[in-house]
Amino acid sequence: MKKGLLFVFICCTSICFGQPLTNPLLPSGADPWSIHKDGFYYYTHTTGRNLTLWKTRSLADLKTAEKKVVWTPPETGPYSKEIWAPELHFIRGKWYLIFAADDGRNRNHRLWVLENESADPLDGTWTMKGQIKTPDDKWAIDGSVFEHKGRLYLVWSGWEGDENGEQDIYLCQMENPWTATGQRVKISSPTYAWEVDGKIPRPGPDDKPVVLVNEGPQPLQHGNRLFVIFSASGCWTDSYALGMLYIDGDKDLMNASNWTKTPQPVFKAVNVSGTHAAGHNSFFKSPNGTEDWILYHANSEAGQGCGRERSPRAQKFTWTADGMPQFGQPLPTNVTIQVPK
Repeated sequence: MKKGLLFVFICCTSICFGQPLTNPLLPSGADPWSIHKDGFYYYTHTTGRNLTLWKTRSLADLKTAEKKVVWTPPETGPYSKEIWAPELHFIRGKWYLIFAADDGRNRNHRLWVLENESADPLDGTWTMKGQIKTPDDKWAIDGSVFEHKGRLYLVWSGWEGDENGEQDIYLCQMENPWTATGQRVKISSPTYAWEVDGKIPRPGPDDKPVVLVNEGPQPLQHGNRLFVIFSASGCWTDSYALGMLYIDGDKDLMNASNWTKTPQPVFKAVNVSGTHAAGHNSFFKSPNGTEDWILYHANSEAGQGCGRERSPRAQKFTWTADGMPQFGQPLPTNVTIQVPK
């Protein structure tokens, strides 16, 4: 083979099959989210101060990918501070960014939505559609909008009342990506032993000594079954792990008794080198649509808590013969992984 043809072959092989990736994908980045569309991955995570999008053909190149701050909050107001857990969705022909924010007081955290009509979410104008006023309008974070059997739904982590102490998983219907409708239904509360590690190491004057947590709910559909994968126990603990709810697709999602919670975590870092407190995940398909991948954050060392040490990681998962997700265990760092096909 001539040198020129060999060079072309090597380059084509690299583009088509991709270079292997290793975790972590970035040095830091909590609450990672990715979607693949029109040949590109669009990625985002919590920065706390703005909404930033990355664009790349391969997640292995995320560290050098094009990135852009697409929205900066106002200096004051109800969505000016603590910008958390952004999610990028393409719904009915438009892009939407859903995120949690407050005015500087955590008790005022609510969900907000931006809209963009551009084909590329790094282009065009992001317009504030407003607050998703969830039924009862209580504290709300980690919102995710999804479509099921032609209807839009919102799933999120919220408080039952007006005081901190417990975060539960709620569900409601949506008229559109920024308008909730009907009642909210609680589909999960932290009850199992692996869900209730929530002791605050150094509580402040306004903090409770223990906060029980279910958060970061992520819908996952497969066959005739709908799953919600969520994070449990405090992110400030090394007990942070993923739990699972599921429902048969022909049942009423808004009837809490139709949901089943697995009694054990489905994804937890136990004695894994360089991987601790793995949680707050999202899901994405490979470019050819045949592979399912989980994207999550974890700490590199024990005891690092909820700070900037959290970094995004990804790995492929499979399904059992009876249609249940099989996530396995979070991988150690620096393990070579073939990129999504």
